[in-house]
Amino acid sequence: MTHVATLVCDPAFPQLGEGEVQRAAALLPGSGAPNWLDTRIAADILFEAGDRNLREIADEIRAALSPAPIDVIVQPVAGRRKKLFLADMDSTMIRQECIDELADQVGKKKHVAEITERAMRGEISFEPALRERVALLKGLHPDTILRVISRKITMSPGARTLVQTLRQHGVHTVLVSGGFTAFTSVIGTQIGFHENFANVLLLGPDGRLAGEVQEPILGKDAKLATLVAQREKLQLSEIDTIAVGDGANDLDMIRAAGLGLAYHAKPAVAAAAHACINHADLTALLYAQGYRGEEFWRPPREQLNPADWKRKYGGMEKAHERRGW
Repeated sequence: MTHVATLVCDPAFPQLGEGEVQRAAALLPGSGAPNWLDTRIAADILFEAGDRNLREIADEIRAALSPAPIDVIVQPVAGRRKKLFLADMDSTMIRQECIDELADQVGKKKHVAEITERAMRGEISFEPALRERVALLKGLHPDTILRVISRKITMSPGARTLVQTLRQHGVHTVLVSGGFTAFTSVIGTQIGFHENFANVLLLGPDGRLAGEVQEPILGKDAKLATLVAQREKLQLSEIDTIAVGDGANDLDMIRAAGLGLAYHAKPAVAAAAHACINHADLTALLYAQGYRGEEFWRPPREQLNPADWKRKYGGMEKAHERRGW
């Protein structure tokens, strides 16, 4: 079989059944018996795609399964397990937009969030929008960033499991953000990324934010350039890469990856990506590569007290308990 369709739902609400898998298989020419990657969560169906468009196949399956909250990823079997992973941070690996949360500290969250939303939808250019928003942060003390991280920022469900599992299997992991190094350096380490790249907030003579960002700004061109540079450094081919993001400045990076995924993304990004994750959490990226549930990294729960566990792993807890971890 040349291609595989992966069906996956939210592991916190496992509801993928034999009926859904059989309906999907009926739409796939020459499909084989389903291979369950995780009971009631994810299953593979091998088939022969011929010259059919893979996004159209996925859309057809998704429509047949509607309204069930099931994501569908269709791709070639060859090169399915990747060796390089690049991810956006804001609204992808974490649930928030960091600049919006910083703006909240000066009472300007609503205004800044509206600009952020328009930039992520591709309605306005990212670079001038970032300069405009950063200017509103002038005078903030850098310590505010650490308070925002500790009090406002939460990992997206499955984020740490995704990155740690990939690392265990020898994948190089890179966090690349149009946000700021003051956030990526902390959050990237918490999640487990090998490297992180982002914009630099400049400080004034008084040690507070100057309201300026170091040029050149890391936007969509730089995200693509980071993917290409990392791929060349590791001597990998395009098919060896996987990338995920949600906003317009992720588009070129997503398109250039061997598998580019839109995660709970803006419409333009969802339309251009190889596949969309609209219902599942970030562990869908593992199932998409053929990892089975028992291969996932297991958080060292016995080393944490209950309060620390909830704080660090939050949204992943139900899935871990279901597996008896």
